[in-house]
Amino acid sequence: MLTSKQRSKLKALAANIEPIGQLGKDGIGDNMLKSFSDCLEARELIKVHILENADGDPQDIGRELAARLNAECVIVIGRKAVLYRKSSRKDFNHIQLG
Repeated sequence: MLTSKQRSKLKALAANIEPIGQLGKDGIGDNMLKSFSDCLEARELIKVHILENADGDPQDIGRELAARLNAECVIVIGRKAVLYRKSSRKDFNHIQLG
């Protein structure tokens, strides 16, 4: 669980990144989960665009996506969800939350 200070830092970092993918009417598929999981492993922080034709509320979709990826849903602003998961890679410059 992220503290408000950690969440604030991640939101600031996410302001400058582009969405890596889109989630639409087909929902959250296995291939999409694999792709987003790989991106989280490589970057730790990603932004996903939730299209207008996606079934459900963007807040709920963002939380469900985070739960299925074993990640934290940092924030959902409009139709963009920001997700964070610490990478297990050793040779990686991790985001410092402390």
